[in-house]
Amino acid sequence: MRVDQGKTIRGAVAGAVAAAVWALQMPLDKRLFGSELDDVELLGKAVTRRRSWRPIGWALHVQNGALLGAAYANIAPRIPLPSWMRAPTLALAENFGTWPLTAVSDRLHPARGEMQASFSNPRALAQATWRHLLFGVVLGELERALNAQNAIEMPVFEQAISTNGHGKLEHAAQIL
Repeated sequence: MRVDQGKTIRGAVAGAVAAAVWALQMPLDKRLFGSELDDVELLGKAVTRRRSWRPIGWALHVQNGALLGAAYANIAPRIPLPSWMRAPTLALAENFGTWPLTAVSDRLHPARGEMQASFSNPRALAQATWRHLLFGVVLGELERALNAQNAIEMPVFEQAISTNGHGKLEHAAQIL
C-alpha cells in the first residue's frame, strides 16, 4: 500500500481537529450523561499529577486524534462502506473494541482514586460512544473535504447527453 504524504498530513489535521472538538464539548456531555469521564484528565494524569496534567492531556488527546486521522486517510478509500459511514463506523468499532481496557484503567491508573470508575458505569459507556461517534463524523467529513482534490473523479460522458437531457442512443451504444 502506497502512502500519500499530503493525504496523510491532511488526515492528521482532520483527526487533530476532531479530537479537539471532542475535548471542547466534554463539559457539555458530562452534564448531559451525568458522568465525569474525562479523556484529557485520563491521559494527562497518566503522565503527571501536577497542575500541568491538563495541557499534557490535551496534547496527548490531539496527538492521538492526529495519528488516527493519518491512518484513516490512507485506509478510508479501501473500506467498503459509503464515504459518510466509514469514519463513524471505525470510531464506534474502536470504542467498543477498547472499552474493556477501561477495567484495567479503573484498577491501575496512577490517579484512579481521583477519577470516576468507568467500566461498570453504563452512563460512561454511553458518553464514550457519543464522543467516538462525534469524533468519527468530524474526522470523516473534514478528511473527505481536505482530501477532495485528490479524489478520483468519474469520467463525464458529455457527448452522450443531448440538449433535451435524454441523450442519443447511438452515443450510448458507443460508450458501452
